[in-house]
Amino acid sequence: MQYFDKPGKENTRQTLELAFERAKELGIDQTVVASTNGDTALLAHEIFQGLKIIVVTYHCGFREPFVTVMDSRVRHELEAKGMQVVAATHALSGVERAVAKKHGGIYPALLIADTLRLFGQGTKVAVEISIMAADAGTLTGDDIVAIGGTARGADTALVLKPANQSDLFSMRIREVICKPRKF
Repeated sequence: MQYFDKPGKENTRQTLELAFERAKELGIDQTVVASTNGDTALLAHEIFQGLKIIVVTYHCGFREPFVTVMDSRVRHELEAKGMQVVAATHALSGVERAVAKKHGGIYPALLIADTLRLFGQGTKVAVEISIMAADAGTLTGDDIVAIGGTARGADTALVLKPANQSDLFSMRIREVICKPRKF
């Protein structure tokens, strides 16, 4: 396992390279990558030769009602390169975040998200995008490499057995490939 001194996008290339090497060693052929504007996904495409890449991005309306975060031209470019792009509601917040903002309180999905953040934001993101990709029907159920990050770029890679949202607790985090030590 590789630890980074701090979180952030400066770890992106090394995170992707470590993830690719581990996927090859384990015979894993699917990877899920978080990407907001497409930069991390494009770099993954360069590095992950021979692997199926599923790119997960924010749902429409995340920042502004009825507006997508990932530019449609970027999405088309990623798809033209053979990547699948999933834009979906955050599996570990969704409507609970709206209820919490309006009414306060603690909700199970938000508690799960905060618990995963004990390992770093990238760990929470990697787990969450795996659920979102599974729910979108892009995964087979075999082990995958899931890559998340803190703010921009990638700094965390996990090997995990994915699960759908409705079966979350059958997910298994098998390995931590890399993550920030301080966050």
